[in-house]
Amino acid sequence: MKNYLKYIGISACAMFLSCEPEFDNQVQENDIYVSGDADFTNFVSVGNSLTAGYADNALYVQGQESSFPNIMATKFELVGGGEFKQPMMADNLGGLLLGGQQISENRLVLSVTSGSPAPAILAGTPQTEITNKLSGSFNNMGVPGAKSFHLAAPGYGNPAGITSGQANPYFARFASSESATVIEDAASQNPTFFSLWIGNNDILSFATSGGIGVDQAGNLDPSTYGSNDITDPNVFASVYNDLLNALNANASGGVVFNIPDVTNIPFFTTVPNNALALDAAQAQGLTGFFQAFAGIATQTLIQQGVPAAQAQALAAQYAITFNEGPNRFLISVEPSQQNPFGFRQMTDEELLLLTIDRGALQNSGYGSVALTPEVMQVLGILQQGGTPTPQQAMLVLDAVNPIEDEDALDDDEIMMVQTAKESFNATIEGLAQANGLAFVDVDELMKEVSTTGIVYESGVMTSAFVTGGAFSLDGVHLTPRGYAFIASEAIQSINETYGSTVPTVNIGNFGTVTFSDDVQ
Repeated sequence: MKNYLKYIGISACAMFLSCEPEFDNQVQENDIYVSGDADFTNFVSVGNSLTAGYADNALYVQGQESSFPNIMATKFELVGGGEFKQPMMADNLGGLLLGGQQISENRLVLSVTSGSPAPAILAGTPQTEITNKLSGSFNNMGVPGAKSFHLAAPGYGNPAGITSGQANPYFARFASSESATVIEDAASQNPTFFSLWIGNNDILSFATSGGIGVDQAGNLDPSTYGSNDITDPNVFASVYNDLLNALNANASGGVVFNIPDVTNIPFFTTVPNNALALDAAQAQGLTGFFQAFAGIATQTLIQQGVPAAQAQALAAQYAITFNEGPNRFLISVEPSQQNPFGFRQMTDEELLLLTIDRGALQNSGYGSVALTPEVMQVLGILQQGGTPTPQQAMLVLDAVNPIEDEDALDDDEIMMVQTAKESFNATIEGLAQANGLAFVDVDELMKEVSTTGIVYESGVMTSAFVTGGAFSLDGVHLTPRGYAFIASEAIQSINETYGSTVPTVNIGNFGTVTFSDDVQ
């Protein structure tokens, strides 16, 4: 993670200093705000990490204070909104303890201990012990890590199930009982108004794992899903409908949010897939290597019984040409009859993950070729017209070092993600319309953030990692400023739907990333 800023130019670090949120209501004495057809007396917010205020790879007090529902609740106070209780963490470190043992890392901060600004883990011993049960009910029912069907799963807050992955450590802190469900605890509060933002993790965990999970389309039993799988669209639709029915039973209304395109977030856009920078000599040498590879591949396939003409045609795909300047990395694919050696260059659209080993890309030939002295010796034999032994030929074949599946999203995986997102979003928008609820098109908003940027009172917010202001240091979750933007858009939609005049949010009053050199 210390190499995160390799591809980011930072000219003025001070501009990114975090600040405490200022809930500037901009209220004048003669201002009159109305609730319209909505009743904000008891606002309950349900969702996952994005609702909880998770940021910088952890949940911590300052992040919770800047959660979008908490920001909204401060505005609702102007039109009769009541107290908004959150299951607060014990500190700003963000780590979790289970029986005194730390089970999750502390938050990330931006540090210059390595010489240049880079994310690092904040030092310190966290004080949030999961088994210290919080009492009472909470308006913020955001549970980091939750998928849609988890919200209706009995026992999801049972501490006994945490180590086996059957329960969630965050919900275990404030579940009303060991058998309670998130949605039961939320609905039991009889919300007069609610928000629901769920479904991100039903796709995101697949994407952030590099697509190593399974697309479960067609499998209607979520109890059989792995943690990195994509939820079946029919399962999602059924669960989402049930969640809305529970929340909307006695409420005056609510607001729902759809799912953004993961390809627009810094976790997938920060490391370019064409960062294999070569000078003229390096490009010529790498091209020569793959010409040699193609020749050896031809002979290997012939020895395996493939007809000579077919072997030559198959091997030709590995005679890759490299040019001076930026080149695309190689990526691992499943070996097949069409691609027997299981690699190719990345396409324009394919993505590298933020968590990829940047040092290996730069120094160890990851994504291209690991040229050891032994491999160079074999290449020398070939250049002189000699014939390497089978063992020497195998050294050349084994020298190719493509990026592994868990470090990238290929075209097929991106298509799976997009297909699921489109289906989930159609469900969310359709049910919002059917129930007369306010709707926030986060998908479209995040596209705007990642392309033109969002102009606000004192600047522009973009999706650029660290410097853009919208996303925290984990590249997935938002900064306080990003959450304030979501809150403001939600309020605007609520006003349009229910005839209220709740004031929107000045997002420039909210900070972005935090600097600290007190790191591990």
